[in-house]
Amino acid sequence: MKIKIAVTDACIFIDLYDLGLVASFFNLEIEIHTTSAVLYELYSEQQQILQAYQSVDRLTVHNIQEQDFIEIYSEEYPKSISETDKSVLHIANKLNACVLSSDKALRNCAKNKDIEYHGMIWIFDKLVETSVLTPKEAASKLKQLVATNFVFQNNQQLVAELEKRLKIWK
Repeated sequence: MKIKIAVTDACIFIDLYDLGLVASFFNLEIEIHTTSAVLYELYSEQQQILQAYQSVDRLTVHNIQEQDFIEIYSEEYPKSISETDKSVLHIANKLNACVLSSDKALRNCAKNKDIEYHGMIWIFDKLVETSVLTPKEAASKLKQLVATNFVFQNNQQLVAELEKRLKIWK
């Protein structure tokens, strides 16, 4: 697996939580980071699960410091990028890490800043590649994701990628 460090946004944690895949995700050999701003966007039960991974050093949570804010505000960001998204991009850039997000605006901004980015499909690929999930389990969870997350229902490119995997994993 090429990627060693990833900075994750809230939508990824929410999808993983909703699919019951948080533990599987933390079984991947990736150093997982996020920001305190991302944690604040989650429900308390989601935060508690992530704090358990933080307490065993599987998740690093970054608190944005004054110097970080100065650096963030000196950069150009599209209006569609939230303060939380800026914190994710900033930390990813600082750590030379990739961004994990399903948010189109965040992914486009990462692309424009030459920061590697991936989403849920990539995570599913890694879970299958490393045998954390069987192809059958992955196909089932992928169907669940499509059924519950509108982002994966209306995007033709995403739908094509999902269908490709469902065929392979059946």
